Amino acid sequence: GTIQALWLVKRRQPDALLLTGGWVGLPVALAAWVWRVPSMIFLPDIEPGLTIQVLRRLVKRVALTVDESKVYFPSNETVTTGYPLRQTMLEATREAAIKEFGLDPTRKTLLVFGGSRGSRAINNVLLDILPQLLADGVQVIHVTGTLDWPDIEAKFKQMADTTHYHVYPYLHHEMGLAMAGADVVVCRSGASVLGEFPLFGLPSILVPLAWAWRYQKVNADYLAQRGAAIELDENAMAERLLPTIHDLLHDPARLDLMRQAARALARPDGAACAAESLAELAGAKP
Repeated sequence: GTIQALWLVKRRQPDALLLTGGWVGLPVALAAWVWRVPSMIFLPDIEPGLTIQVLRRLVKRVALTVDESKVYFPSNETVTTGYPLRQTMLEATREAAIKEFGLDPTRKTLLVFGGSRGSRAINNVLLDILPQLLADGVQVIHVTGTLDWPDIEAKFKQMADTTHYHVYPYLHHEMGLAMAGADVVVCRSGASVLGEFPLFGLPSILVPLAWAWRYQKVNADYLAQRGAAIELDENAMAERLLPTIHDLLHDPARLDLMRQAARALARPDGAACAAESLAELAGAKP
């Protein structure tokens, strides 16, 4: 709570604080403001939610993933750092991915995931179209999430041939390898897609979470409008996902244009830029 935050900030006397949003950050932001500790809040998505709109009044600076978010803040409050990426992402290569997952380098690779808990809607549609994808010469890396893993694991064990279907409940450090090895990805459009897919020049088919606040739709629009992604409505996914994947994987020219469009948005130094901005704030502490 606020009392604990006031005590901790006073006791630790940090030179600067980094906040990442969420109402849990409010007591810390208040404590930093009271004790005159300069703080910076990071906006991972393009459009700020209510929390960041409130907290930005208590911080010195807002770090942005993309320049397009500047319209939501006074010009003197922001710095565009890009999306911070883990070192394992930066080091991932296609060659390492082929070895890690046992991929066939002659086949196109489709990566499908839906977050740590997974997306039941995406999982169900993928399982429906999986036989057609495999018959079409596609190999699939499927990260199911923990929610549906028991059911999908049981179905996996009953499949006659799983040579080109690589299924996992969750990937952590290996997620960068999965992206490095993929030709196309199907997933939701949380904030990480703004940093990770451009890093790998990875064309994406994005299915924004229908019932979540509009931030996923805005993220998907950003990539789609720049030619780096195709956006699918969740309600149309059952009908359109298979032909969309098929058309894209069988159109090398379009796939290459999407790769180029994605790479043009890459900012691999996001973590370093955020750290530099925070260090600058620390140096300016009164």
